[in-house]
Amino acid sequence: MQLSSKAKQKIKLYDTIVVGAGISGIAAAVKLNEIHYDNYIVIEKANEVGGTWRDNTYPGCGCDVPSALYSFSFSPSSKWSHLFARQPEILDYLKDVAQKFDLYKKIQFDTSMDEAVWNEKENLWELETSKGHMRAKTVIFTTGPITEPQMPKVKGIESFKGEMFHSARWNHDYDLRGKRIAVIGTGASAIQFVPQIQPLAKELYVFQRTAPWVLPKPDMDLGNSLQSFIERFPKIQQTWRGAVSQSLNLINLGLRNPGFLEPVNFLGKKLLNLQIKDEQLRKDVTPNFSIGCKRLLFANNYYPALQAENTHLIPHGLVELDGNTVISANGDRHEVDVIIWGTGFEVAHPPIGKKIKNTKGQVLAELWKDSSPEAYLGASIKDIPNAFLVLGPNILVYDSFIGIAEAQINYIVDGLRKLKEQGIKRIEIRPEVLKFHNVRVQQHLQTTVFNAGGCKSYYLDQNGRNFAAWPWSLKELKRRLKAFSLDDYEYV
Repeated sequence: MQLSSKAKQKIKLYDTIVVGAGISGIAAAVKLNEIHYDNYIVIEKANEVGGTWRDNTYPGCGCDVPSALYSFSFSPSSKWSHLFARQPEILDYLKDVAQKFDLYKKIQFDTSMDEAVWNEKENLWELETSKGHMRAKTVIFTTGPITEPQMPKVKGIESFKGEMFHSARWNHDYDLRGKRIAVIGTGASAIQFVPQIQPLAKELYVFQRTAPWVLPKPDMDLGNSLQSFIERFPKIQQTWRGAVSQSLNLINLGLRNPGFLEPVNFLGKKLLNLQIKDEQLRKDVTPNFSIGCKRLLFANNYYPALQAENTHLIPHGLVELDGNTVISANGDRHEVDVIIWGTGFEVAHPPIGKKIKNTKGQVLAELWKDSSPEAYLGASIKDIPNAFLVLGPNILVYDSFIGIAEAQINYIVDGLRKLKEQGIKRIEIRPEVLKFHNVRVQQHLQTTVFNAGGCKSYYLDQNGRNFAAWPWSLKELKRRLKAFSLDDYEYV
């Protein structure tokens, strides 16, 4: 809908609109409040905060990063029930933070962004939303990389007459007891929910295209006494958080230097000999790539679930549906009542790119169709002035998403502060800075396990270019994000 200039002038002009009230959106609101940057609003498509931790409610859903690190530095929690937090308590934590920092008054719920267009004449963003037109001098897109469930195109899918849903849109009203269930995919979500549904199923068919590395999870119940003790002595939590951070730094060191991982590859395969009794099953679940090339998975109950009498691992992809018959790549056919898609998310390109137009009127997703997106420090994109992306291209490092998002938000908010103090109306990343940064990123990624580990992962696009991973240490990432340098940008 086109609005007249007079109509637009009547619409409130915000200094900043934050799109999304998940982890990054909450952090952005807290940090903006800290610097008394008041003229902003957070818009959220759902009716509650939480992002991916609100949307993913499948059985067994939880974090694969230790709880100690899965909280904001400005609001640590002592309420985790386990070393690795479960989804309900992570969601409760995010709600508590929003309440504690009085963020709800700044969040407009049930408001989805349909389109964001840059107005070059007035140096501002025009946003079309489900609640009408909005305008802002700057925008922070905090919608995250794991928001849109990926549904593969399978021949004959329209002929299936049973129940079907994605793990990120779990149908809790459907009773799985006594059903013949097909699970498609063996990624991070599937290895969590498969052990939960296996005891309910009459028959469980798990389709695995590529065997993942599934390592033991050093989890334990913390209990009320230990939680109270940690709450009484905050220093314990600080020490715990530091120890976890150091252990993840060691993992990151290995991911950057694949040679260091050879002993881990050897030990991991030896461990499979102890975990899997059946020789053929052991062969089928043994990865054929270096550990860390794909996302590391942690579980203690996944392999036992695969070895249950009612579970059948199918080491092939699903290629066709013929009515209620699922057909694997090797031609095997199985009759099922329900299909659960554990096929992950559309992470090849930031999903928000479908809704953003650059200064030339081009939709970002269209530009990225045949190539990977590029950004400076995962935040600033070519021809996208006065706007920042959180958890964008080449920012992922093995650590808590909360830690990465918080570091990036600190950088962006520092930039917004400088823009306001200096009266800057328009700012855009310098092309030469963007190019130099991304050339270095790609050069340094070549020797990491992500590129040299022998696997196809969602980190790599169709051309084999890594658009997701950060090639250096977390310490280096945080150093680069410590302060917003105006020298990297063109501005007026």
